[in-house]
Formats: sequence, C-alpha cells, structure tokens
Amino acid sequence: MIDSKPIHSVVPSHPVAMRRMRHAIATFEALKGLAAFAAVVGALDLMHHDVRHLAIELIGRFHLNPEAHYPSVLLHYANLIPDANLHALFLLAAGYIAVRLVESYGLWNDYAWGEWLGALSGGIYIPFEVNHLLHRPSLINGLVLVGNMFLVAFLTVQLWRRHDLINH
Repeated sequence: MIDSKPIHSVVPSHPVAMRRMRHAIATFEALKGLAAFAAVVGALDLMHHDVRHLAIELIGRFHLNPEAHYPSVLLHYANLIPDANLHALFLLAAGYIAVRLVESYGLWNDYAWGEWLGALSGGIYIPFEVNHLLHRPSLINGLVLVGNMFLVAFLTVQLWRRHDLINH
C-alpha cells in the first residue's frame, strides 16, 4: 500500500533532528565544494605535464588494455585537456565551488537563504539526473537521483515550515 501522508509529515520535525539533517547536508555540500577545489588544483597541475604520456604510463603500469572501455576513456580525455578552454573551465569551477561553500555556510547557520540556495541548486540537477538514469540505468544513478530529490524535498519542507511559522 502506498503511503499517502503529505511530504511535510514524513520529514522530521523535531528541532534537533532538523538541525542534524541541515548540518549533514551542509557538510556534504562543503565536501563537494572542497572536492571540486582539489580537482581544479589537480587539473591545473596537470597542465604543466604531458597528460597523454601520463595516461599511457598509468595504463601500462597497471597492465591494462588501452582498447578496454575505461583506459580508452582516460586516453580520450587526456587528449582533450591540452585544447580545453581553461579560462571558462576555471570560471565554471569557481562558481560551482562558491555556490557549494556559501550554501553550506547558510545551511549550517540555519539561514533561509541557505535553504533556498540548496533547494534551487539541487533542483536544477534533477531533470539531468532523470535523463541520465533513463539513458544509463544503474543503481548508483538511481541513488543519486533519489538522494538529490530527498535533499530538495527536505529543504523545501523546511522553507514551507519556516513560512508557516512567520505567517501564523
């Protein structure tokens, strides 16, 4: 039987549980921002090396078949890096990192704008995640979609509850 309870009755309402959930989301968002920062630093470091040569050495060191799927993907992207528009990539990455860290700060400190930013920035990905799941169904892709939908639903309910408190 399908549970027909409204979403706001399913999301925890105890203040400590809500704070812990916001802190967990804030920590996750901060980790995503820091991971993106580490990736940018690593990519910038690779710009000073022959990336294709490094990829070939890595494939050889692990005795992988260069024609296999993952090694060929690695070689494909190693070929793209020297021609990449670094300025545009850096700006995109900086924007992503800034949004994640600002959102994390707002959620951790229980600001409404942090919940808005989290719900909107998470909601933007849902259509892309649905499309990705439809074209490449997998457990991981399904879990990413469900997790993101939960995050957006939780933050939306928090905003709804905040709105109800203000207006009543």
